[in-house]
Amino acid sequence: MNQEQLIKECKQGSAAAQKCLYDLYADHMFMVCRRYLKNEADAEERMLDGFFKFFSHINDFRYQGEAAIFSWIKRIMINECLMFLRKKKPFEITVETTDLPLAVNEEVFSKLEADELLQLILRLPVGYRTIFNLFAVEGMSHKEIAALLKISEGTSKSQLSKARQLLQKMINHENEKHESRKAN
Repeated sequence: MNQEQLIKECKQGSAAAQKCLYDLYADHMFMVCRRYLKNEADAEERMLDGFFKFFSHINDFRYQGEAAIFSWIKRIMINECLMFLRKKKPFEITVETTDLPLAVNEEVFSKLEADELLQLILRLPVGYRTIFNLFAVEGMSHKEIAALLKISEGTSKSQLSKARQLLQKMINHENEKHESRKAN
């Protein structure tokens, strides 16, 4: 059954169609939530809340292709994660004044496997992680991030820069550990 038909059936209240859409998107949407939230149980809860919201508002959705479904669900998931982060703890912007600027070597990032990079991203402080995800993964502009998080564009740019620097430090540290194991 095609996705347009599934949407029509969901609008008519079909639990089977909802299950089909859920099965199509759940794995990817869990990973979206996981990028924002360290705890797997929290990520799963936000994903389930996001799907509940999606199906509750399905009548507001106008089918314009499979990409539109994916984008709409993904946007809901991101918003659920951001709301959770705000409720759990007021959104924190991390300021590290003791570190000197470190030039970011983009080549370092390209050598990592996706799962390794995800694990490093999850180790970032919540502010760095959130802005890094919104900019580098979701493709949002600093202006959009600033409006969404109610911060200045300069703060968004600064946090992204610091997130990249910290990621590079973590990657270098992991590479050094790996190299020393190979030497022994």
